[in-house]
Amino acid sequence: MEPITVTADAEEFTCNAYLVPGEAPTLVDAGTMPGVEDVIADALDEAGVDGLDRVVLTHQHHDHVGELDAVLDRFDATLYANASHPRRDVAIGDGDEVLVGDEPCEVVESPGHADDHVALVGDERLYSGDVVVYNDGAFDDGSFGRTDMAGQSREALIESLHAILDALPDTVTAMYPGHGDVYRASDGPDTVREVIERATERAERREPKYPDE
Repeated sequence: MEPITVTADAEEFTCNAYLVPGEAPTLVDAGTMPGVEDVIADALDEAGVDGLDRVVLTHQHHDHVGELDAVLDRFDATLYANASHPRRDVAIGDGDEVLVGDEPCEVVESPGHADDHVALVGDERLYSGDVVVYNDGAFDDGSFGRTDMAGQSREALIESLHAILDALPDTVTAMYPGHGDVYRASDGPDTVREVIERATERAERREPKYPDE
């Protein structure tokens, strides 16, 4: 089954949190939408899935973990995270493999936007978090995570984009980013690789992403 964006109806700023049914029902990020645990429960019921197996964090910025405790309190789920967290069960790092739904995904450490950022690279799907997105108001067809805040680094982010490209199989046809729209190659003019390459070229100009940076 296709991943479900359980924060799609949020009325406040949040990340995209994806519920991925399958052998290991997985939530990628938790978001900040109050009541997201109820949306997850309803989606699991509709998919005929018994419970949430795991939550995998791309990084721990507030918009990605604001409702994490509520989700973990509701479901007996294992928490996978790169950085330390009071409720982390499994530490993940570069080169590890994590089952997301039915798809084994390689963990690619991808700092720059956040020190603990990871992307999840499968054979068909990329869960890119905030390091690379399709559209975000700055660019509409390949953009990169912001690096203008304390603790962020454009240079590290550029290296991370190249690391994702190095790990990306040509079979990946969909990108599930932390913000903006999901990109499916079947719906657009570019491959996922071409979208990431465009985002990388823009990041490498080293120009401010937003005019007020």
